[in-house]
Order: sequence, then structure tokens, then C-alpha cells
Amino acid sequence: MDKNTITGLVLIVAVLIGFSYYNSNNQPQRKTAPATEQVQSKADAAAPAKQTEPSKAATVDSTALFAAQSVAIDTIGKAGHVTLKNDNVIVEINRRGGVIGNVYLKNYKSYADFHEGRDAALLLYEEKNASLNLALNTKDGVINTRDYIFESVDQKDSTQVTMRLADKNGAALELRYRLLSGDKYMLNVEVVAQGLAKYATTQTKSLQLNWSQKIKQHEKGYDFENQYSALTYKLTGDDTQKLNELGDETEKAEGAVDWVAFKNQYFSSVLIAPVSEFQDLTVRSHQIPAEAQGADAGYLKDYNAEMEIPFDIQGTKATQLQFFFGPNSFNLLKSMDADKLGEKDLDLEDLVYLGWPLFKWINRFFTIYVFDFLTQLGLPMGIVLLLITILLRFIVYVPTRKSFLSSAKMRVLKPKIDEISKKYPKKEDAMKKQQEVMSLYSQYGVSPMGGCLPMLIQMPIWIAMFNFVPNAIELRQEGFLWADDLSTYDSVLNFGTHIWGIGDHLSLFCLLFCATNLVYSHMSIRQQRDSMSSEQAQQMKMMQWMMYLMPVMFFFMFNKYSAGLNYYYFISLLASALTMWYLRRTTDDAKLLEKLEANYRANKNDPNKKPKGLAARLEALQKQQEALLEAQKNRKK
Repeated sequence: MDKNTITGLVLIVAVLIGFSYYNSNNQPQRKTAPATEQVQSKADAAAPAKQTEPSKAATVDSTALFAAQSVAIDTIGKAGHVTLKNDNVIVEINRRGGVIGNVYLKNYKSYADFHEGRDAALLLYEEKNASLNLALNTKDGVINTRDYIFESVDQKDSTQVTMRLADKNGAALELRYRLLSGDKYMLNVEVVAQGLAKYATTQTKSLQLNWSQKIKQHEKGYDFENQYSALTYKLTGDDTQKLNELGDETEKAEGAVDWVAFKNQYFSSVLIAPVSEFQDLTVRSHQIPAEAQGADAGYLKDYNAEMEIPFDIQGTKATQLQFFFGPNSFNLLKSMDADKLGEKDLDLEDLVYLGWPLFKWINRFFTIYVFDFLTQLGLPMGIVLLLITILLRFIVYVPTRKSFLSSAKMRVLKPKIDEISKKYPKKEDAMKKQQEVMSLYSQYGVSPMGGCLPMLIQMPIWIAMFNFVPNAIELRQEGFLWADDLSTYDSVLNFGTHIWGIGDHLSLFCLLFCATNLVYSHMSIRQQRDSMSSEQAQQMKMMQWMMYLMPVMFFFMFNKYSAGLNYYYFISLLASALTMWYLRRTTDDAKLLEKLEANYRANKNDPNKKPKGLAARLEALQKQQEALLEAQKNRKK
């Protein structure tokens, strides 16, 4: 088995392992997409959200501190809301607890509403399955905001309101909300103490925050959306961290934290500490099974985060928080730094996962720019992906052509290689045979490793697009050909039941991708076989079987993946196959052999010409082996 063959095997195995890693722990497919609730400017009822006590909270009854505003059982559902809104977001502040209740994104809708043609805004944050409690330790107990009804004051317009909790003497805790006007997604919050110093202890230096949310399924496919949904947080001065997307996990942050994000595939709710930092962060993520029934039906995960943030109970300065409620658009998230309250960079764009460093670099400095440029032209997303594919094929055409010519040169020299194989039939002469073959290639100016170059160039691009397309919100609910939404799977046949390894549907784009992969693999194998000796061809049989097996494996992996990703791989492989066919039709073997013979004559007449590359290394290895054998003979004498 030559080095070219070994390299090919290694690359194929690497691809299989890589894609298996990305697709491990498959989840069963949900049969139906969840229904979406209609937007309400005022909620008629506010069911009590399930709360978890802060980890450091005392057990003293805090309602005694603000008895007049404490929540009675019969008033829990009657607290009401205060509504803030701008061009993009509707935020309902619940008087119970004075915290965020429901959040709607005006310009987005769930797949269910999109598919059924309903005009309903996307419910991103749902108070019946989400909660935020602020806890403050005092000498008389723990003030838990969830235990009180807040009064709304100073509501000057639809973007600002103050939620106030006051005792009988006028001491108060205020939550001041300001939703940035226009087309913004940022909500600023100030937590301010007024006259609460009398309740202070020596340890009253921070607020304890307990935040939880059950994440709704907004897209068509449970598996695909779930795979790209993860609780994520950013360490101060460090990278982002995320919990396991495919299982339950609890983690304590190692250091200060700038923000915590409850993220699903295309949207996020983010709690930000813009000036100070969160301390003692503990995060939990619980996987909700696809087959969940009852109250858990239509949800992906249950997130929880417990943390602390500095708080001045003397009231000299406010504790500042920010919320981001919006889409996971790379450019939008990057622009959020313009709305930050502090000096440090938010780096919210890290919520859009672009892959490991090399692939991230390709996506960040090439794919995104090209994609944005083509999108701004108003082209359909299917055409955008097609043009990106054509551009990438154009970029790799030169190395692809060089690779094909390298294989073609080896093909026309095949009779000479066969003669060398007949000259060295014994296994113990394999080194001599390989050395002579490499020497022959060197004399004729042929590089046997040239055929691997396009694969080495294309593989990072393939993997980069594997990360980019599923995270490109621009593809969401954009149709092309028979697919109504390129961000999720195209279903041309629904089985009505879950079939192991396939799911409950059949994706046509996935079938086209796998079929084209089979054709391309056949063409590649034929090209390699034509340039090899009969012995090498025999050694290639395992590699050939692996290359034919890959499209079959890809079908089971990619049937649940987005139509946009399968479409890109389909047209990319189709372009590669057409390029190979064109090069084969335009290559004259007779002229190529004539050129190689000219190279041979020129090299033969050059007394200073020495083997290079692999041929030189094999020659050196052969000499070392001969010297070793000679030394062994001398010792025996």
C-alpha cells in the first residue's frame, strides 16, 4: 500500500469520525411541531412560575418586611402586567415579582405559525415556564421579589417603567426598566435601594439571582433544533462555555462571568452584567425528551442559573443589568456592543457557533462576508448557496486541475509501473520496487502526492459550511424548490411513525446529496484505479468499500439535517463531479505522455539531477537497510 493510499484512508476515516462526533447520541424525532401562542398585549392570567430557592437564602419569612405588598394566594393570578414595546420586541413586566413575564419578537414566528400562515409573533420568553427571582439578605430575613406585588410608577412612554416595592415607612426596592427604542433588542435594568440601609447586615453586599426558563421548540425538527440549543455563559476575560447539548449537566463556573444565555438554535435570552460581574455562577441544563407529554410537550430543555452580583443597599449607586431578547444573528449580536452600558466587550456573537478555530476563521472572515454580500442583493437563499458553491469551486479549481493532471500522469505511466512490479515479484523486494517506482516518477516529473491536495483544501471548507449553515438564521423560513424552509429538513415522504435510524420522514435533498456522493466516489475510485498497478488496485479494495459506504452512512446522519445543508453538499459534489468529467474529457493522454517523455530525456541528460521528496527519502531508507544487512553479515563472519 503506497503513501497516497494510506493518506486517502486516513482522510476518509477522519471524515467518518468527525461527522460521527457531530451526530452522536441521536434523539428520537418528534412527530409534530408545537403550537404557538398568540400575542397578548395584556395577559389575563399569570400562573405562578415554579421557583427554586436561592442557594444562600435564609428560611425567614420575608413577606413580613413589606406586608402590604405580599402576595396572597387569591391575588397571584390578578397581579397584571405593564407592557413595554419597540419596533422589534414586546416585553410584559409582571407586577408579581416586578420582573419580566412574557417576551415576544414581533418580526419572527414559529415554524408552526409560519407553516399554517398565522400572523403571530414568536413567544421567546414565557412567564408560565420561566422565572427570575432577586433575593436580598437582610437582618429581618430574605427579601424575595417573587413574594410581592410591585407598583408601576414613572411610566413616561412605552419603553420605560419603574417597578416599586415600598414598606410603610417609604423604604423601597426599585427595578427601573428601559427598553431601547427603535429596532433594538436590549432591555436595560437598574436595581436601586431607597432607605433600605436599616435592613442591612455586614453581609448584605450582593443580590442573589435565580433565573430559569423552559425552552420552547420553535422549529420543525426536534432533533436538529435541540442539537444546536445549549445554555451558554461567558467567563470574564475568557472564552464562552456551554453545557452539553444532548444530555443533562450541572456546572459551576470557574471565575467571574459576564453573561448567561438561555439559547436555542436561532434565538436567545441573555442576562448580562455590563459593569460588574456575576459571581458564584451555577448552571443546570435538563434535556426534555422528544416524546414528552403534558406540560413538557413542545419544549426542548429546562435551564437554570444561580448567581450573585454586587448590590449597594445604601442606595448610593444602582446595580445594572441588561437583557438581550432576540435572534442569533452574527452581525446583530456583534453590533450589540454599541448598546452596552460598561466598557468591556460583550462578545455576544460567540452565541453563533462557527466551529473549531480553523473553521471559525474560514466562516468569520470569508463565508459570512460573501453570504452577507449575496444576501443584500435580494437573491433567494437557494441561489445564494449556489453562488457560494460556484465561488468555492472556482477558488479550488487550479489545485483540482493540478491534482487531476498528477493522476493522469500516473495513469499514462502505468505500463512502466507494471513492468517494475513484474521485476520485483517478491515481498522482500517491496522496498526496492517502491524506490524504483518513486525514482521513475521523479525522472518523469510526477508527484504521487498531488492527488491529495484538493481533498486537503476542500475538507476545511466542507466542515466550515457544516457549522455555518445550521446557524445561519437568514435561511430560516426561506423556501427553495420543494423545501418550504431551508433551515430544517425537507420532507417529501412522511412515514407517520418513527423508523429507527431514519426518523419519520424522507429528505429529498439528503437523497440527492448521497446519490451524488456515490457517483463522485465511483469517479474518484476509477481515476485512482486507472493510475495504479494491479497490485496497488488490489490493496485499494478496502478503501473503495469505505468510499462507497460513506454515502450510505451520510444518509442516516443527514436525513434529519437542514435542507440548506444537504442542498449545499449536493451541489458542491455535483460541481466536483462535473469538474472531474470536464478535465477527463479535455485531457489528451498521448500529448501528456509525450510531455513526460520530454521531461525524462531532460532529467536523464542532467548529471546533477537527484531524486527529491519521497523518492529521495526512500532511496536513503534503502541505503540504510542495505548497510544494516551488510553489518549483520559481517557480524556473522
